[in-house]
Formats: sequence, C-alpha cells, structure tokens
Amino acid sequence: MSQSTESTTESNPFTKPGFLIAAALVVALIAAAVVIFLLPKGQDTAQPAPGTTASVTPGTASPSATADAGKSVCGLPSSTETALGTAPNSRWELVGKMAAPTDPKTFGPGTTDADGFRSCFAHSPTGALYAAANILAMGSAGDPALNRKTTDQLLMPGPGRDIAMAEAADTSPSNSSVQFRGFIIKSYSPSAANVDLAFQTDKGLFGHAVLPLHWADGDWKLAIADSGQLINEMSQLRDLNGFIAWSGT
Repeated sequence: MSQSTESTTESNPFTKPGFLIAAALVVALIAAAVVIFLLPKGQDTAQPAPGTTASVTPGTASPSATADAGKSVCGLPSSTETALGTAPNSRWELVGKMAAPTDPKTFGPGTTDADGFRSCFAHSPTGALYAAANILAMGSAGDPALNRKTTDQLLMPGPGRDIAMAEAADTSPSNSSVQFRGFIIKSYSPSAANVDLAFQTDKGLFGHAVLPLHWADGDWKLAIADSGQLINEMSQLRDLNGFIAWSGT
C-alpha cells in the first residue's frame, strides 16, 4: 500500500503563536479543519518524501526499561510485537465530540478518572495507538482542567510542556468536529513509537499527523516541540490510501 502524497501548500497555522498546541493538542485538529476549509479546491502538492517527517527515533531499551517492559503504571500486559498490520477490534467511547478507543483490561485506558482523564496504556504497538488517540480525544472536550491534567501527566517534560500548561486555560469547545479514520504505526520499539493518525473533519475532508510517543514512568507520553507545538504538522490528505481503516463512527 502506498500512502497518499497529497497535502496543502498553504502556510500551516500550527507554526504561528496564536495556534500553540495549548495542552489540548486536538486544538490543532480543529485548526486543521479550519485551514483546510479555506483552501482553494484542488490546491495541493506532494508531501515530503518518506523519511523526512520528524520523529522519535526508536532505540534499544535500557536494561531498566527492558526489566519493566510488562509494568504499565496500572498493570496492563505488555507485548513483544513491534508492528501492527491490522486494525484492533476496538470499542469506542465519545470523549468530547471524538470517538476514542477503549479496552481497559488489555490496551487502555486502564484508568479513567471521574473528571474524564484517561491514562495507563499498554506497552505494545496497540497500546501506543490507543494512547495517541486518547490524548488527542481528551482535548476535543475543550475542558481547561482536563487539558491541564492531560498536559501535566501525558506529555513529556520540557519547555514545550511548560508552554502548553500555560495555555491550558485558553482552550474551549469548538463547533467543528474531527473523527479518526485510520492509522499507520510508522515505527515502534520498547522506548518509542511513531503513530500516524488519519482523521476526517465534519466537512468530509481528510488529514493526518505523525505523533511521536515515549515510554516513560509506565505509560506512553507525547513528545512536543520546545515551542509547545506539535513536532509534526498536520496536513491534508486526498484520501486514506495507505492507512489501515480504523474508526468508531
């Protein structure tokens, strides 16, 4: 299967201060919908060649990481698999306006708090997929308290997280909605994963972004740029060619 090579040529708003990721991260998804709506029809060009997307480089796990391979923070099972070639048989729940996958005994979230915070994902390719989708979905609710908690606990520490924390109170619900439509696990190791998620806006348009995750403190955590923005910008797709179909709606 070959991935679609279509994307927008317009300046991406995620690089501008007004569109800092701001803890929710799904703010970027909604912003993607806005930017795609404003594009002249048919104005797209080839995406960067494979391998040019910034990513977390999977490496060999340290001895301590290897020893803790099966120890998610809530005891979910780990896996020795390093790829995911078919869609998991997922149950979905609405988080805000987005349908998010859930399997609390196998892949996660193993813990869902009363405030809607979802955490603890399995140390496996499917666990990484579920983590990426749930992190994004939690932001779709536009709940500042939930956004702040998600940023604090599920983003990798650093300057980017500090900026996101400062912006958490500025998020709010949107009239637009976005739903997951497919995925590719671009790379996976016990210490890092790159999850490419495809989505569709409520206007029927497709987009995607590669989310880099690290395994830390018994859970998958999202890496973001020091600026507080997504490391990989979201871009438009003509179709879902190359993605493994996966959707809750």
